[in-house]
Amino acid sequence: MSRKNTPAKRMRRRAHPTSRRIKKTASPSVHKHATELVARHRQLAYEAARLMADDLIEDFEHARRKAAEQLGITDKRQWPDNLEIQQQLLERQRLFGGAARQRECRALLEQALAAMQVFAPFQPRLVGAALAGTATYQQGFELQVFADSPEEVIWRLIDRKIPWSVDQGQFRYAGNQRLEHPILRFLAGMVPVQIVVLPIKARRNPPLDPVSNRPQRGASPRDLEDQLARDNPCQNAPINTH
Repeated sequence: MSRKNTPAKRMRRRAHPTSRRIKKTASPSVHKHATELVARHRQLAYEAARLMADDLIEDFEHARRKAAEQLGITDKRQWPDNLEIQQQLLERQRLFGGAARQRECRALLEQALAAMQVFAPFQPRLVGAALAGTATYQQGFELQVFADSPEEVIWRLIDRKIPWSVDQGQFRYAGNQRLEHPILRFLAGMVPVQIVVLPIKARRNPPLDPVSNRPQRGASPRDLEDQLARDNPCQNAPINTH
């Protein structure tokens, strides 16, 4: 039986939404402007990373501002965040550092693990640039340890006749809280070591990572052993461990 194409059916078909959709496309000028913004954003991240590598700048904000000044990028909306700069720094080191850079990174991780074994009673965690894979011999590495008082950690240094210095550093926590903690500094051979002494309760609520702005969990000795077991422990080093 044939179906009649009655006027009522034609009206229903016209009333029903069709599958055709009107695509709204940006004008060429808008697309060009967006492309330029992305390019300048990446250029600024690359230049900040270059400054950190070549001029041994450790502070992301300093490198970012200096790069922005050199490139004439005053609009902060185009500025990359710390994580983007760190990623560019990693890529630059892998591209230009070669085997020598990989040996340097592995040696730093091995020295960090040896130091963590010395401070094992204080549940040490490796944090910062050495864990991310961007640290150099000149920068050394940073550990967090947990103790009821900094004197407990200091006596560990005294027992091993390790010369040390101490100062205070301010650390950010969730909830926009800022607290000061002791920082012990010494040399492991020629490599600078920084140990932040945190209260035991900070294990559950550590300071915020200055790069990612998330709680800085770091890596345990076991984590570091697993990382060093790889053929190339720095090739896939975690940018941040949370």
